[in-house]
Amino acid sequence: MKKDIEKIKLLFESLPYIRKFSNKTVVIKYGGNAMVEEALKKSFARDVVLMKSVGLNPVVVHGGGPQIAGMLDRLGKKSEFVDGIRVTDDETMDVVEMVLVGRVNKEIVGLINHYGGNAVGLGGKDGGLIKAKPLKVRGRKMGSVGGVESIDPSVLKLLDSSDFIPVIAPVGGGEGGKSFNINADTVAGRIAVALDAEKLILLTNIEGVLDKNKKLLSTLTLTEARRLITSKTAKGGMIPKLKCCIETVKAGVCAAHIIDGRVEHAVLLEVFTDRGIGTVIGLKE
Repeated sequence: MKKDIEKIKLLFESLPYIRKFSNKTVVIKYGGNAMVEEALKKSFARDVVLMKSVGLNPVVVHGGGPQIAGMLDRLGKKSEFVDGIRVTDDETMDVVEMVLVGRVNKEIVGLINHYGGNAVGLGGKDGGLIKAKPLKVRGRKMGSVGGVESIDPSVLKLLDSSDFIPVIAPVGGGEGGKSFNINADTVAGRIAVALDAEKLILLTNIEGVLDKNKKLLSTLTLTEARRLITSKTAKGGMIPKLKCCIETVKAGVCAAHIIDGRVEHAVLLEVFTDRGIGTVIGLKE
């Protein structure tokens, strides 16, 4: 009985948020442990289905670094990295596209549909969604690693209006139909802006943004987020995630969240509860 009462309390806590975000778009970057552990994969799929069922419009952008690395290892293909970014020749790009668009994307779509959703898988080349450009790191060309030149959200708006859940692999199209592998956080941020989304949510393998004492920072203004970077409190992979959130909010998205994807139902807990579980960036200065 006590557990049932707690569930009812949680439902009442969620209702104001369900009303507030009805018909709003939420772009979710799906990656890390949440894409690897079976229980977390199922939890994420069910979260997305529930969000759609109560009136939100979730849009999923997924990564796939571990899956790509695993396939390259099996093929005996060695990778070179510059600042953590894989140099991607044409052969490697073929593997990247096969894994992201042909395998990972379809698995996510299948899970969401299994739990009652109506998901549709897309690569960034579909419908001209993501126009890409070559990316340089420290002045060096990275092969088929790309940046986002522009987003055409027409196909996403069509899917949303028809009650489908878009699931996007971050492979963009360049000149002559060339494929480019693009950072999934970057793609998610740019799509959130193009759709005038209410929120951008980045799933990670840590609690959220931490202060110098390793304590979770539940809320950050843009100024505070920038200060974490300049003071070098934020380190490693958290720096590009913070920069992505700052740029996305500056461009008009109401809030960006960095949350712990290792927690079951992390997305629902962040969006529909008072305390949330991660860090929200975008409060007024």
